[in-house]
Formats: sequence, structure tokens, C-alpha cells
Amino acid sequence: MIRKLLASFVVVAGVATAAPAFAQDDTVNVLYAGSLVNLMERSVGPAFEKATGQHFRGYAAGSNKIANEIKGKLRRGDVFISASPKVNASLMGEANGEHVTWYVNFAESPLMIGYNPQSRFAADFKNKRWDQVLQEPGIRIGRTDPKLDPKGAFTVEMMTKAADLYHQPDLVEKTLGAAENPDQVLPEETLVGRLQSGQLDAGFFYSTETSDLKIPAIRPAPELQAKASYTLTILSDAPNHAGASSFVDFLLSAQGRALLKQHGVDVVKPTVTGNVQAMPPSVQAVIDAAQ
Repeated sequence: MIRKLLASFVVVAGVATAAPAFAQDDTVNVLYAGSLVNLMERSVGPAFEKATGQHFRGYAAGSNKIANEIKGKLRRGDVFISASPKVNASLMGEANGEHVTWYVNFAESPLMIGYNPQSRFAADFKNKRWDQVLQEPGIRIGRTDPKLDPKGAFTVEMMTKAADLYHQPDLVEKTLGAAENPDQVLPEETLVGRLQSGQLDAGFFYSTETSDLKIPAIRPAPELQAKASYTLTILSDAPNHAGASSFVDFLLSAQGRALLKQHGVDVVKPTVTGNVQAMPPSVQAVIDAAQ
């Protein structure tokens, strides 16, 4: 009797564990740079589901943070969209776990200084040079961690260049303070919300964020310009490889590229880095069609 009960339990347990796996067969898990939250969750994801009948599940965070979680086996996904090619390089090769064997550069987005139109500093941003406003007493600035997010690294890079251009050697210290300033450094996926709620007066954002969410923004001088270079790849251990291919095909298609443009992303001609032979034929076909 006990053996029968145990056998029944094993069968039931097997069904219980197998059912969720079967239910997820048509779900594509996309790990993406936090600057693309609005684009992915409100536009690309729903459009992909409508076009293919598959389910989109997104996870947003700083690109380096996601890469670290992948390498540490803390997170699995099917597709990885980064804001910098350097992040992909950290996942390539035997020494890095060969999580990525190829990636496609498909879009760009310049770094901007966005500000809350209700802030008491809003008028100053319209009448003064942006670096001067960022030095005013009491201004609350938001940025991302340069160790976890390319945008944070671009911010420090741009401010360092501005210090030279405007002959202000202490500009970085006056505006950003320490590299890990707890009053400024925030997760990428929460930065926009902090600005819109009035918790911040200004911050550093990509053009896709400021354009998409109607955030007033200032574009720095060309010699200071830094930008996200968005890449996408199918992770080597993707649980849903077929679904991942379908998502990449969609994002690189004419419809996907049109959605990117609608959200303020600069679409570029797709270029592939890495082992081209490892790419799904359908992805290569979409890239060829976009040339």
C-alpha cells in the first residue's frame, strides 16, 4: 500500500513539474537593457505576441548587471539585448562561459540630459548651459551605476569630456560627486519614474527614453556625445531557441524596425559580430533583407 502511494506521488509530482514546463514552451524570455522598458513592454512585446501568437516575458536591468547574472547562473533567458557591444564581449569565449557566440548591432540612442518640467530648475535649463545648471545648489541629479550599466559609464565619460571642453577641472566632482554617490546612483529601470514623480530634477537618459516619454531634454555638444549601441543575441543555453529566433526575426523585420523608430531609437543597418555560422538561418535572412 505504501509503495502504491509513493508511486502515485511520483507520477503526480512528475505531472505537476512537467505541466509548467509545457505551458512555457511558447514563452520567449527577453533580458534587455533597462532604457528600453517602455518600448519593450508597451510596444514590441505586445506586437510580437499579436504577430506570432507566442508570449513575451521581459526582464529589464542594467546591461552589465544582466551579464553578471547570466555568468553567475543567477538568470536564464532566450534573448539578450544590451546597450553596449562591450557587454557581449564579456560573455563570449571559453573563459567567459561562451554564453554568447554572436550578436547583432541594430540601433543607437544618444545620451541626453533630461529634466522635470515642474522642477524649480526647469527655467534655468532653458536659459543657461546645462553643465552650469547641474552645479546649482540643491539640484537633485539621477544617473545609473557605471559598473552595472553602460549608461552610467557613458555619463561619467561625457562629464569628463565636458570638464575639458568647458575648462572646469572640478566639474565631475561638483556634479556627480563620488563614483558611487548613493544620492544619485539608481537602478536604470527606476530612473525615469523618479524623475517623473519629482524625486529628481534632472538625470542622464537615452534619447529613446526622453522622446518616448516626452521628457524635456538637452542634447550635449557633438564633441561630448555618447550613445547606446543596442545589440541583440540568442543566448547559447536559451531554453526556447525557436521562440528566441522568432523574436529576433520580428525585432529586425520592417515592422520591428518601424516600432523602434516610433520610440525615438535610431535604427542602423544590422551588422553581425562573432560566429555568423551559429546564427539561425531565419535571422540571417532578415538581416540580409534589411541591408
